[in-house]
Amino acid sequence: MTTAPWRDPALPAAARVDDLLARMTLEEKTAQLYGVWVGASADGAGVAPLQREMTEEYDWEELITRGLGQLTRPFGTAPVDPAAGARSLASAQRRIMAAGRFGIPALAHEECLAGFTAWRATAYPVPLAWGATFDPDLVEEMAGRIGRDLRSVGVHQGLAPVLDVVRDPRWGRVEETIGEDPYLVGTVGAAYVRGLESAGIVATLKHFAGYAASAGARNLAPVRAGVRELADVTLPPFELALREGGARSVMAAYTETDGVPASADPALLTGLLREEWGFTGTVVADYFGVGFLQSLHRVAGSPAEAAHLALAAGVDVELPTVKCYGTPLLEAVRAGEVPEALIEQSARRVLLQKCELGLLDEDWTPAPPAGDGPVDLDSPANRALARRLAEESVVLLDNPGGLLPLAPDTRIAVVGPRAADALAMLGCYSFPSHVLPSHPGTPAGIDIPTVLDSLRSELPDAKVTFAEGCDTSGPDTDGIAEAVARAAEADVCVAVLGDRAGLFGRGTSGEGCDAGDLRLPGVQGELLDALVATGVPVVLVLLTGRPYALGRWHGRLGAVVQAFFPGEEGGPAVAGVLSGRVNPSGRLPVSVPRLPGGQPWTYLQPPLGLAGEVSNLDPTPLYPFGHGRSYTAFAWEDFTGPPAAIGTDGSYDVSVTVRNTGDRAGAEVVQLYLHDPVARVTRPDVRLIGYRRLELAPGEARRVTFRFHADLSSFTDRSGRRVVEPGALDLRLGASSADVRHTARLTLTGPARKVGPDRRLRCETEVSAAE
Repeated sequence: MTTAPWRDPALPAAARVDDLLARMTLEEKTAQLYGVWVGASADGAGVAPLQREMTEEYDWEELITRGLGQLTRPFGTAPVDPAAGARSLASAQRRIMAAGRFGIPALAHEECLAGFTAWRATAYPVPLAWGATFDPDLVEEMAGRIGRDLRSVGVHQGLAPVLDVVRDPRWGRVEETIGEDPYLVGTVGAAYVRGLESAGIVATLKHFAGYAASAGARNLAPVRAGVRELADVTLPPFELALREGGARSVMAAYTETDGVPASADPALLTGLLREEWGFTGTVVADYFGVGFLQSLHRVAGSPAEAAHLALAAGVDVELPTVKCYGTPLLEAVRAGEVPEALIEQSARRVLLQKCELGLLDEDWTPAPPAGDGPVDLDSPANRALARRLAEESVVLLDNPGGLLPLAPDTRIAVVGPRAADALAMLGCYSFPSHVLPSHPGTPAGIDIPTVLDSLRSELPDAKVTFAEGCDTSGPDTDGIAEAVARAAEADVCVAVLGDRAGLFGRGTSGEGCDAGDLRLPGVQGELLDALVATGVPVVLVLLTGRPYALGRWHGRLGAVVQAFFPGEEGGPAVAGVLSGRVNPSGRLPVSVPRLPGGQPWTYLQPPLGLAGEVSNLDPTPLYPFGHGRSYTAFAWEDFTGPPAAIGTDGSYDVSVTVRNTGDRAGAEVVQLYLHDPVARVTRPDVRLIGYRRLELAPGEARRVTFRFHADLSSFTDRSGRRVVEPGALDLRLGASSADVRHTARLTLTGPARKVGPDRRLRCETEVSAAE
């Protein structure tokens, strides 16, 4: 039998897809443009809001006769043993292949924001913790492990990373972001993409674009960002992750900007993403995002109109399940209301991706790569990496009197609602927090040591007592008296406070769990006041998904430790910092405010966004972006950065030697900031353009060189062009955005230069032995 050209792996992918499309009916092409949520049901049970309204009944056996584009979250909808799940997925693929004329399998996707969102899979730290490490290489290693776990059970696409830049810390999804700076988000995000793609998984950048700038920090609220904010803050991380990471999919955001929903914006999804940036992969809808054009945005009067808007804008795949891209779209095409060319265009992109994944090859098999044996998605190697990432992410905010590390034989009162709760370690997209609330009684499936248990293990000679004190978010203060009593009996009190991750109002942090202000949730602030009033030194440990205002207790605490949902190994990591086994090296990826009001604010402020005499409100943070302390000390020596003039297309090196002057190993994060004194439009007072993490033994010194290029000073001018303009610049080397150690003064000379997508996006660094 002669093999059809589309089955021939020796032919170019484009030729194979052209041949296949020529053989397909309209119904078969359209079937490639939607997924089916195999765990979704028409009665509304599930993990997403509006599922009842957005999910339709369908005949599975009849539906798959036309083929199927995607299978939605076969592992991430309900607890299923990984090996059984892999067999079930393989069985579903066989049925899909047998039912259709062409035998093309579906592409299976899953969430993987903080690890594979599946039962018994490793729960890694959340992305905000990745940002705190300032360690892209470690994040890439983690993503590679996540990708290999996904592939081992037959998954092809991961819905991560989130590249939204924090614009308002009250937003519930801050925990899912990497931070408030586009350079940090872009470099760490690109590392995650490289790791995931290296395992053969299609990485999906989200949420494109502007989602984090929703007004009032409300989930899905309108975005009122201007052209320059979008161009200079929102979009650069996506550029970097596409160019350097090689991401093959992008997810359109739910939100609308200036009245235009992202899923109906051809200027964004086609003009910018494809025509200007050259993206050739697939654009997928956020869950129910196509239908939301009708039901929420009201820019479409019917499912068919919503489908037309989304397809014309550039949304190739409707997720999570078929609605608008099914019967309504087919009927609209047949009626001449939607050009069939739009179907053809998106089907081509989907099939090209399937071809790249080998799904069009005749010898492709649905048998899971892991085989028929048991599947371990939480291996010892995974846990070791989760531990290392958690340890690097813990930020020591303050330790004014050297209270930390704790003495090994001291009396410790551990207090607080997050101390003895394993879920205090996890963000809202970790499986136990995301899915298991709908399955009460089901065990977590992974070992998650609490801070209390970990501290007892870490300091076996200490006398450790415990009182919860209060609930995470409730109003009851009855337990505070017992907590105060335990603290009064101790040498030191460790107050473990923070967030409970959840979805759509069922937590204090997470998707749809937005905050009215940045006070600690519930009565935790009152608990902390009472503990401080005892006079016993208090170590505040925060396990949160966002920063909270701490000015009320500044100068009254013995030490402050911040961990952003540090994952299943977060308890031992935090305990290790408290005991001194771990030298803290995390740096803040978001500013910590002094006061709970006055939001939104991040450190990327032009002059009028900073403190001044024109307002009585001072937005200066208590702890700035990039801040973090250590148990050792570092000297910054032999700075090289003399005043110089370079062209607007020139480059310049800045170098410094960092020496560990303490008696224990530690890590310093050298950060490079740009200050532009005069520009055609207002610019942030400082912004990060480079960084390097240096791990140094006692007495060891390393020299780091930053290779600055003028492209890194570019910005969007009044005409909407991205330009490098002549004039003075300061390059500031600092230990944080506010702790500047050395400054190099440059002058850019020559004409203003327009730059585009091919500009340099990264400041390369080089580390060498100190002379």
